[in-house]
Amino acid sequence: MPDVTPQIDELVRWLAANAAVLLLAVGIGFIVIRLGRGIIHRALERTLTRSALKRGLPTPLAEAEAAKRAKTLEGLLYSLLRLSVITVLILVVLAVLDLLSIIAALGLVGAAIAFAGQDIIRDYLNGTLIVLENQYAEGDIVRVGGVAGTVEELGLRRTELRDLSGVVHIIPNGEIRVASNLTRIYAGINLDVSVAYGTDTDEAMAVIDAIGQGIAADEAWADRILEAPTALRVDALGDSGVDIKVVGQVRAGDQWAATGELRRRILKAFAAEGIEIPFPHRVVISRTEGDDAAISEGTVAEAAGGQAAPGSSPEAVDAVDAEDPA
Repeated sequence: MPDVTPQIDELVRWLAANAAVLLLAVGIGFIVIRLGRGIIHRALERTLTRSALKRGLPTPLAEAEAAKRAKTLEGLLYSLLRLSVITVLILVVLAVLDLLSIIAALGLVGAAIAFAGQDIIRDYLNGTLIVLENQYAEGDIVRVGGVAGTVEELGLRRTELRDLSGVVHIIPNGEIRVASNLTRIYAGINLDVSVAYGTDTDEAMAVIDAIGQGIAADEAWADRILEAPTALRVDALGDSGVDIKVVGQVRAGDQWAATGELRRRILKAFAAEGIEIPFPHRVVISRTEGDDAAISEGTVAEAAGGQAAPGSSPEAVDAVDAEDPA
């Protein structure tokens, strides 16, 4: 059996000479990782809140915006911190083992990987810009890559969205050319309300204004409404009625609930005030051979006044298509 005593003695001497350095490096790395997350959290929270307040945002909005962005940046910076610490530890071990000569070879391998993975590099570069420019953060509702949903995870390589149906969409950041953030600080109410021709538009707009003031004064909505919804103008003359533009301002993310509540109250108030919301009508004219003129006149009269002309065909009908109001 070969004598391994010299090799064991050499290993013991090497450990005695280098164990302190290795243990010290590992200990420092562990402490940095443990303390780093808390330091990152506090620094981000203070810095981002102060930055939001400098932009003139109210304190509640500034704190909400800072908390949302801090949550995203905290995870990314913590991951970068761990990666940096692990890289330094690997370099320390290589230096202790006197294996730094392999770093050059690792550099060549890295260059080959970079050349082969250009799409991945593009994903990471675009993801870095998304985070640094604060295009969106975790918890935002965004439209990117042709899909819309809530950002559940934002990484440097990919963005993960969940839509209203619960479907999760994973989009590589390199594929994102336009990012639409629907929940940045505040949102707007942009609603078109149609009233029938012949309606007093001043009266209809006054009713809408009263509804907007009522929502803003409601305790359930007061902290969510930033500017009460108001009737801005007569926006269009449509085929079936007159469109009135209604605008307002709410906290980010509340625009859909607030618009739905506004519609509900408008329907109720218009019914009480006798204001008609129009819907499209379609007249179907049925003619029989040899009596076209009489049937046509009778059907038109029926459509206009509700009375069928004598001798009109049983197939002459009025058809009314009821659609959702605009």
